This record gives sequence, C-alpha cells and structure tokens, in this order.
Amino acid sequence: MTHYETEIIDIHVALEAWLGNGQGELNALTTRFRPDFLMVPPSGAHIDYAGLVGFLESQRGSRPGLKIELDEITTLQTWDQGAVVHYRETQTRPNLPVNVRWSTAVLIQEGEKLTWRLLHETAQP
Repeated sequence: MTHYETEIIDIHVALEAWLGNGQGELNALTTRFRPDFLMVPPSGAHIDYAGLVGFLESQRGSRPGLKIELDEITTLQTWDQGAVVHYRETQTRPNLPVNVRWSTAVLIQEGEKLTWRLLHETAQP
C-alpha cells in the first residue's frame, strides 16, 4: 500500500469520527486540503476549500452512527509531486439507505506534506 492510499484511509477514518461522533479537531482535517482544493460531489456542484471548511464546521456530529468503508483503492498514476488514487466508498447509517460512490482524488506531495487537490465523486446506483 502506498502512502497515498494510506492517506485515503486515514482521512476517511477522521471524517467518520468528525461527522458521525463529533470527534476530532477541525484544523487537523482542514490542513489536509490545499487552498486551491476542488470537490465535485455526486450532485455535480463545485465545492472549493472555503465551502469544504464551512461544510465541516456545520456538520460536526450531524450523522450519528456513520460508518465509512473503503475498498478497491488503486493508485492510478504517480509522479514526483503526487498521485491520482481511485477508490470506492460505502457510507452506512442506522435506518438509512446505503450510500456508495466511486471517487478519484488528486493528492499533492510537497516535501513531507501530502494534501488533497481534487476530489471527484460519482454515485453508484
């Protein structure tokens, strides 16, 4: 497993704790994303860094019982300063439909720091 793939797992553990239990530090989450971060969720909207921070601030502990499982994690391409990683994410919460999405992330390596540049998600029916 590459350190890029480990980052994918680690951030989802942190997001599960933040969104599901209200645990963790906001700064520890937000510093993992670049100021020029862009996310395209299944809705097709564009969410920039400020939008992501606002979302995280407002959604702390908002999804009780959230569980996030990842599989099919594949590093598609690497270069000196980063990688493209593709994976499937399955979100479950008690008494709610299962949410499955395929995601592609562009991660940037700057020295020892690894940050998220792009996240594109597509819902799996």
